[in-house]
Amino acid sequence: MQKAKKKIFKNGLRVVTIPMKDNPTVTVLVLVGAGGDYEVKNINGISHFLEHMCFKGTHKRPNSRVISHELDALGCQYNAFTSHEFTGYYAKGDAKHFNKIFDVVTDIYLNSTLPEVEIEKEKGVIIEEMNMYEDIPQAQVQDLLTETLYGDQPAGWKIVGLKENIKGMKREDFVKYRNSNYLTSNTVIVVAGQVSQEVVYEEAKKYFQNVETPTSQKKVKVKQVQSKPNISVKYKATDQTHFALGFRTFPLSDKRNPVLLVMATVLGMGMSSRLFNKLREEMGVAYYVKSANEPSKYYGSFQIAAGVNNGRVKEALKEIINECNILTKELVDKKELDKAKSFIIGNTKLSLESSDEVASFYGMQELLVDNMKTLESKTKEIKKVTSQDIKRLAKTIFKNNKLNLSLVGPVKDKKALNKIISF
Repeated sequence: MQKAKKKIFKNGLRVVTIPMKDNPTVTVLVLVGAGGDYEVKNINGISHFLEHMCFKGTHKRPNSRVISHELDALGCQYNAFTSHEFTGYYAKGDAKHFNKIFDVVTDIYLNSTLPEVEIEKEKGVIIEEMNMYEDIPQAQVQDLLTETLYGDQPAGWKIVGLKENIKGMKREDFVKYRNSNYLTSNTVIVVAGQVSQEVVYEEAKKYFQNVETPTSQKKVKVKQVQSKPNISVKYKATDQTHFALGFRTFPLSDKRNPVLLVMATVLGMGMSSRLFNKLREEMGVAYYVKSANEPSKYYGSFQIAAGVNNGRVKEALKEIINECNILTKELVDKKELDKAKSFIIGNTKLSLESSDEVASFYGMQELLVDNMKTLESKTKEIKKVTSQDIKRLAKTIFKNNKLNLSLVGPVKDKKALNKIISF
């Protein structure tokens, strides 16, 4: 895999290419800085809804069947996704079909007609998607944690929105939102795979050179005010209680993120991690437990999630808090530290074997921090992390005024949890 290269067009469009000579596929990914964080309350959910609508037809491809038939006939994998900070559209297929793949993906992005009849039908699809997530407590607890962390502001709202919002959306809402956010100055096209940079630039020029757009709008700064642990509970008659702990941390550009990643690996990534061994192997209280560093462009959180026996929630939480406390007092020994670093580096290399993961790896960096680090550069950052770094940072984030807890399950005694989750 060669180093990523970037070209900026006069209208602000960024085109990133990553040649992969030995990979027979190509991925075309279009990322736009438009997501839940850019919404206002009465149209919360429109970023995700618009993502759905972009597949409903263009002037050239009048309906979703034409689009899906063309991509299926090329043997492609394709989809779209929405987060709080961006929306992405992609297709991955045989490199020999690059021109056709590029044409379809950019057509979806640039020329969707947003037919009213399809908007009305898709409202039912979106609401059923919401109902699906309501039946998945692992998804619910993450939404609840986001709300607990950020409250009543865009960063704390659900990406899918509210049912009453979805039902009330009109075509003009989509047109206005797209015209304000789907701008070349706010867009990154990423192509990874067996295709030359020159060919990619020619295609991008053909489709985008005459698209003139103003500067994209800025999103509202996230407010983060906390003085004590926050707890949110959603009662649900489940066979297992799912919970997520979230500690306020730092944005993507912060140099401490590699330390947080190593810390997350030591705690709860992989079957040899501390929390996996404690909760699953020793206590037999959980099937899954995991930790992760979740940085965003302007904010971040360190998260620990688990699904545990209903009768042993307090016990499990005590052990997790205890393991976090240990990191603030004791140094991680060299053997465990080296194992965590190897785990991160090895899994990152494995993920970058496919062109779609490579496109995402570089595209997200370009869109969110405007600085594309190579795998080698990120590997060096991980290798530099010391046990002292982890201990120092653990003391910084494992504090009462940074701690948030969400639970979904048959939990009623919220007050008793306050005594458990404290440092």
